[in-house]
Amino acid sequence: MTRCAKSDDEGRSPRSTQCPREGAMRSLKLFLFVMSTVAAMLVPSGAVQARAPGGSADAGGSRADAVLAWNANAGKAAVAACIAPFDNPLHESRLYAIVHIAIHDALNAIDRRSQPYAFRANVRRATSPDAAVASAARHTLVPLLRQIPAPFPPTCGEAGVASVDADYAAALASIPDGPAKARGVDLGRAAAAAILTARAADGSDAPLVDPAYPQGTRPGEYRFTPGTPFVFGPHWAGVTPFVLRDSAQFRPDPPDPVSSRRYAADLNEVKRLGGDGVMTPSVRTAAQTEIALFWVENSPHQWNRIARTVAAGRGLDMWANARLFGLLNMALADGYVGSFEAKYRINYWRPVTAIQNADSDGNPNTAGDPTWTPLRPTPPIPEYDSGHSVEGAAAAAVMRRFFGTDRVRFAACSLTLPAGDTCGDASPVMREYRSFSQAADENGLSRILVGFHFRKAVDEGIEHGSRIGDRAFDRFLRPVHN
Repeated sequence: MTRCAKSDDEGRSPRSTQCPREGAMRSLKLFLFVMSTVAAMLVPSGAVQARAPGGSADAGGSRADAVLAWNANAGKAAVAACIAPFDNPLHESRLYAIVHIAIHDALNAIDRRSQPYAFRANVRRATSPDAAVASAARHTLVPLLRQIPAPFPPTCGEAGVASVDADYAAALASIPDGPAKARGVDLGRAAAAAILTARAADGSDAPLVDPAYPQGTRPGEYRFTPGTPFVFGPHWAGVTPFVLRDSAQFRPDPPDPVSSRRYAADLNEVKRLGGDGVMTPSVRTAAQTEIALFWVENSPHQWNRIARTVAAGRGLDMWANARLFGLLNMALADGYVGSFEAKYRINYWRPVTAIQNADSDGNPNTAGDPTWTPLRPTPPIPEYDSGHSVEGAAAAAVMRRFFGTDRVRFAACSLTLPAGDTCGDASPVMREYRSFSQAADENGLSRILVGFHFRKAVDEGIEHGSRIGDRAFDRFLRPVHN
């Protein structure tokens, strides 16, 4: 761990959402309020403008790579819209994938360097790439932010739209007026329309919350987690994938039987390490606590920031960045589709439920603790496999394949560390990695240390995500040779 000056991130505090429905909506409001209250203690308010190499602004300025700038702008808009840095990674991942497909396809209509995804066109070279990128991003982000379903209120979406429109105005102002600029705007709008049309009926508008979801009664079956009498995202497995054949394509092996020794070992591991240190003693070290909190942030938010850091350090051009971020975000989006298929099919209980009820699980090697409390409130989603682990491995696989090596050194910050240590602070904690796989493995380990997952779910999630990332790279946005 080292400390450094300002780093590349939005650095904004999450908002607590205002839920418009009764019943389960009120319960979700309470859960998000708790999470946002935790975040308020961890993340200082106030935005920090991201920086590109050489000190130029990475949030829409004319000297910055437009693809990196709009990746950062999309993350900033997601925070303003209340879905980041941790409240709704499902719609966040879909949003980034659609935005970067439009950006990729717009640039490749100007100069075909890789196969398009949804928009196939060839335009005159006298078209502004910067205008095309800005327009593609703006004309996908605005409608998508307005489509985020309840319990996220329209006011959050409109805050995201305002952020996007401000960045769009600044981006266009930095581009000289003329026919090339106008053609770029039109091209970006057309690329955006193509992918939005393709995704219009993809199932992402299904209800996010289900208070009537049937709870299990037998050992190992999912039950509502403390304080959250509902489940989140039960229909996400039905969302049309971007790169997978279907949501079950790389379905993980089943979890260990509750009666097994391996299950008992996993339960006792998270029981020792994952407690909050207040209601529940924990042998977790200070370094392990940092890892646990570092990776609480939404995976799409954090891995896109990591990719910006690496891409900027490698000096990629806009076309290469467009392909990288298109592949990355399609893999991240499908990571959730695939993981949620497993989660709701297998319907496995969370460690907090398992530990509190271990006296009745039939395993002689486990012992219950009715007051056991994880380091952070457990997400209201079945346990297996670990979605965070899937996401980290999918991102690592894409970047490993894209750069032709796993051994790339980089440093990363987080928005979910204690105040004073976050990306938005003057001197944030930076964790250093020597490879993409090392970061993905630590990301998976963090879910044990925070008390959310058993080790089997983490290991299977890493394998699951790696296969998704490899498929994205192997089959989509393939380079063309002119």
